[in-house]
Amino acid sequence: MVFLTGPRQVGKTFLAKEIMKEFNSPAYLNFDDVDDARIIRNRQWPISADLIVLDELHKMENWKQFIKGTYDTKPNGQTFLITGSARLDTFRQGGDSLAGRYFHYRLNPFSLKEVSALSQDLHALLRRLIERGGFPEPFLAEDERDVNRWRLQYYTDLIREDILDFSRIHEVRAIRLLLELLRSKVGAPLSYTSLAEDLQVAPNTVKKYLTILQSLYIVFPVYPYHKNVARALQKRPKIYFYDTGYVRGDDSLRFENLVAISLLKHVQYLYDAKGKQVELYYLRDKDGREIDFVLAEEGKMILGIEVKLNRGTVSKHLQYYRIKFKDVRFIQVILNLGKGWVKDGVEVIPAVDCLMSLEA
Repeated sequence: MVFLTGPRQVGKTFLAKEIMKEFNSPAYLNFDDVDDARIIRNRQWPISADLIVLDELHKMENWKQFIKGTYDTKPNGQTFLITGSARLDTFRQGGDSLAGRYFHYRLNPFSLKEVSALSQDLHALLRRLIERGGFPEPFLAEDERDVNRWRLQYYTDLIREDILDFSRIHEVRAIRLLLELLRSKVGAPLSYTSLAEDLQVAPNTVKKYLTILQSLYIVFPVYPYHKNVARALQKRPKIYFYDTGYVRGDDSLRFENLVAISLLKHVQYLYDAKGKQVELYYLRDKDGREIDFVLAEEGKMILGIEVKLNRGTVSKHLQYYRIKFKDVRFIQVILNLGKGWVKDGVEVIPAVDCLMSLEA
């Protein structure tokens, strides 16, 4: 089986239906549809189907036990593609293990590399990604009003429908407020205590709400790098949005968010498609020397990245860490830069060149 997950309206169903064209007799069933849900529960899809696409199956009670039994008794040559807009690991509580029965692929918003075929003006495409984000509908919309309508409806539906699947009605208002607060806190280490005071809830409740927002692919955390993973997870994460266009602030915040989601897409592709264990972090020491992002492969730091809007001096923190970690590549990525250069071992790179070099 293949599991395909990602945010709402990122293109999972579209991709699934494109994949269906490669099969002789596929079947598509969406658990959100009443008739399809009945067919799924009763396993009444055609026995001759060579590909069965089950959309939003995680909303079915005991879905893991159901799909395990279905897979283990399927006819030879029958394949399953299962899609969903919530994280599979959210539903690990209870039920049988699916280990060894599936591959998991994560679909993220458009990257610069993916949209580069639309125009030779990569700088204009990059600017569009920063302003609108990488979700297909707002990115491809011709009218700015359509972008605004899409975003308003998107987050209304998330709060009204999906968040209620994870929490009680009286918590929705607090989660909505948390979402608003996070829009202007992109790229800064979170203070659970400060957020708890703003929301008038306990810090552990804030963590619970953040877990819900992560599970629904609304935000994702970037933790500080540490060789001991457990210690890294105990420190304050930075939060970024899957939808760069939803970030509130100046171009620098949105650009940093775009780089974050581009790097996340890059490392997830390496893991899902190539089996490489590369992870995304940020780097900060006890003296406050910080760089925006680092990539680590099997726990070892391989790349440090600082993000800037305009050309200027090379970050002193990058220079410090370059001396400290001599076998690590350090780059400064600049949005408004035509040509790169190298200074004291730090590479200064135009954003277009950096983002086009990523795997996905």
